[in-house]
Amino acid sequence: MRMKDKVAIVTGAGRGIGKAIAQKLAAEGAKVAVADLLLDNAESTVREIQASGGEAMAIKADVTQAEDVAAMVETVQERYGQIDALVNNAGWDKVEPFLESTPETWDKVININLKGVFYTCQAVLPVMIRQGSGKIVNIGSDAGRVGSSGEAVYSATKGGVIAFTKTLAREMAKHKINVNVVSPGPADTPLFQEIAGYNPKITSALERAIPFRRLAEPEDIANAVCFFASDEAGYVTGQTLSVSGGLTMV
Repeated sequence: MRMKDKVAIVTGAGRGIGKAIAQKLAAEGAKVAVADLLLDNAESTVREIQASGGEAMAIKADVTQAEDVAAMVETVQERYGQIDALVNNAGWDKVEPFLESTPETWDKVININLKGVFYTCQAVLPVMIRQGSGKIVNIGSDAGRVGSSGEAVYSATKGGVIAFTKTLAREMAKHKINVNVVSPGPADTPLFQEIAGYNPKITSALERAIPFRRLAEPEDIANAVCFFASDEAGYVTGQTLSVSGGLTMV
């Protein structure tokens, strides 16, 4: 079990990719703090983990609020005494042409996708530094590497996550803390289905464009995250791994 005796925080873990990540880490032996803005969703994930014999706790947390993030970290330390892995999965998007977007939308996307990562990292890293070890896995997007029509601000935030990760990896190496990015391509998630509802043809178009001829499943992303969160990736830092079925090869 790759995560035996480890403690992990996964944000946005109430559904979709975050849920799959939490389940995967728990299956590999981790005690998982399932953090989500919607407590009911987080508790549902925890029940499924526990039903499979895993250990998890649910935490209501808004990653755009520094106070919420600080309280989350304190709660996890009180319960488990350590934090070995942080997975920054919480994110949000609104697909629309940039010229039709508004500053209100920009702020929401930036606050969740980028500033949320800042808050969690700044809260968790002192714990990992004291421990002398830790793994941070930030969920990026291939939109942040190659762009994506209708996702200008989202792409900007994910590009920011990638750049932030590389710098943080350099700063944290002396503390034996690894910081990496997993960048999903199009994935079959509740958020994607909401987006696809506005354009029913988008799914089939993407499936034709992806060499493997299918969207990613949340489990595909979770497998990559588990590698970066485990000791198997002890000599890997500052890297971005695309999980896109070959849609992007960068």
